[in-house]
Amino acid sequence: MTDNQTPRDNSDARLAIQLRYQHASDFHAGHLHLFSQLNRSDVKFSGTIKEPIVFREAMATLFSIVSSDYRYAPKDRAVYSAFMQMRRSHQHQGLAKAQQAYFQWLFDNDPLAFCVLDPVISVHPDRLVFEVFSKDEGCYASLSFDHSIFDQTDTPQYGTTNIDYSEALSQGLEQMRSFRDTTFSIGQQAVAFKIETAEALTDSHIIEKNIQVPVSWLRGFLQVQSAAHLAVDRFQLKAIDLYNALHHLRMHADVKGKRRGLAIELMPSQYPTLIFEPTDTVIATTAAPYQGQQAKIVRIWGRRRLALLKRLLPYADTIDVALLGNGMPSYWTLTGKGVSLTLAITGFSSSNWSQALNFDLLLPRQDLTLAAVERVLKHLQSCFVDTLANISHATDLTPSDCFSSLQQACQQGLVMFDRALGVYRYRPLTTQPLEMAHFRYRHPAEQQAYDLLSRLAAVSVLDVLVIPTEGIEISATITVAEDKRSYLSKLKLNEEGHVAKAECSCHAIMQHGLAHGPCSHLVVLRMAYAQQQAQRDTNTISQETRLFARRRKGTLEQVQLTLNKNRVFLVSGNLATAKRQQLAFNSVNDARTAYLSKIQQFETSGFIDSTLG
Repeated sequence: MTDNQTPRDNSDARLAIQLRYQHASDFHAGHLHLFSQLNRSDVKFSGTIKEPIVFREAMATLFSIVSSDYRYAPKDRAVYSAFMQMRRSHQHQGLAKAQQAYFQWLFDNDPLAFCVLDPVISVHPDRLVFEVFSKDEGCYASLSFDHSIFDQTDTPQYGTTNIDYSEALSQGLEQMRSFRDTTFSIGQQAVAFKIETAEALTDSHIIEKNIQVPVSWLRGFLQVQSAAHLAVDRFQLKAIDLYNALHHLRMHADVKGKRRGLAIELMPSQYPTLIFEPTDTVIATTAAPYQGQQAKIVRIWGRRRLALLKRLLPYADTIDVALLGNGMPSYWTLTGKGVSLTLAITGFSSSNWSQALNFDLLLPRQDLTLAAVERVLKHLQSCFVDTLANISHATDLTPSDCFSSLQQACQQGLVMFDRALGVYRYRPLTTQPLEMAHFRYRHPAEQQAYDLLSRLAAVSVLDVLVIPTEGIEISATITVAEDKRSYLSKLKLNEEGHVAKAECSCHAIMQHGLAHGPCSHLVVLRMAYAQQQAQRDTNTISQETRLFARRRKGTLEQVQLTLNKNRVFLVSGNLATAKRQQLAFNSVNDARTAYLSKIQQFETSGFIDSTLG
């Protein structure tokens, strides 16, 4: 990407991306040529594909991911009205010209409506790596091919660039067959091969794509990729396990107003189970027992996006799943013969700012010394790919400092973490370094919230009210010195971590609600609660709620345990038949001791802590 970085407010800022190609990538007469960007360093690779069917299905999966858009699209007749008006004004020019004028209008006003953002490709000594990010910012994918599936015909030229990729090319790839030899090449110029349309390549004009890419899209790309090495829970699936999950999703549509998450039950030395809401349908897995030390239930969202993997599924030998936590991104890695694909599902959109903030807090914001980052980059520039241990040894950095430097480089778009192989790769996302000030915060309210969080006594002690079977209500007084006043802010989070209700005494929320996004006071309230949960100390807690679940003979038993100062509340069963118990104590310490004792009893009885973080 070549970028002229002129973003405005982060909420709707865009970067001007200019992509120039000698010709459109095409597949013809058994040859696939991917034209690389002219305004980046030349990258070359050529050879014969040994496994054309696997290559075809992998590239088709990549195209389905980059073009996917799962955002809710309400009926909007503005575009149709514009088309009809344009058609009437061009009625003497014919329908074709009217349609062309309409698409030109659409390109000027909504450039990503019908545009497929070109993949980033890296030619490295061990693999070819393609990276894409979907239009709806919901999933990231990294597809890599081992050099062993190619019979190379020329010396490759290593580096990173963009390639022209379109729907026409995707349709052309469907012509690949196993009984026909298929040659493959990457480069800025057309290779010397004989086809019927060879003369069309020689006198073709340069293709230029000028796209206004939202800053939020680039920010999401960098964040999801950077968090790939932070996963704390891992387990394996067989292809048939994922097939059963996709079959269930295909046969059961989501119900409006009902829960639509995917709960993953992890118990040490036992096979993981997949639980589909709202019917709590259980699909047992058969690959390998969970190797973790603690039993837990992790709930993730975006399960419909797993269907994007269906074409590559028959060629997957192993499936590795990595989780960041409840409501956080999940990473699904399919590995087959000479190919691996990692699909990262964020599970939230721009509207779910509560979970997005929770994800932001996982990534460090402190600036490391530039010297350490430069040493890491210099080493990777020389070898393109290496492991954390080797990089730490070569740069004389401690493993922790080396890891932090690599993470910083990932957030700057200079390095990527290859989840399938567990290595780091040098991959500059753009020709010019990105101005990280544009990506540090999602919007001005978030920047102000971080400033308030760093101030002493700006946020009062949180008042956390637990509402059984509904969620939690958080409230606090936010003091802003510049305004010379305090604001009362209140958030209600449901069991999925989504904001069910938001109130604030500031002018913006009282006048517009959340129509213009959350205010800085609501954002800092959500961040303060997440910080409090991360710093939880069992010796000092006075308010907390934990949710426990146990499955017996296909029946799910749930228990909600709440500590509220000198009282302990116990709710078991569903909402209709819930059994409630309240215990009162003389002091908070006595209530805390009883509360912790109850937790230990539940864990001993086989219950799993399924509290949403």
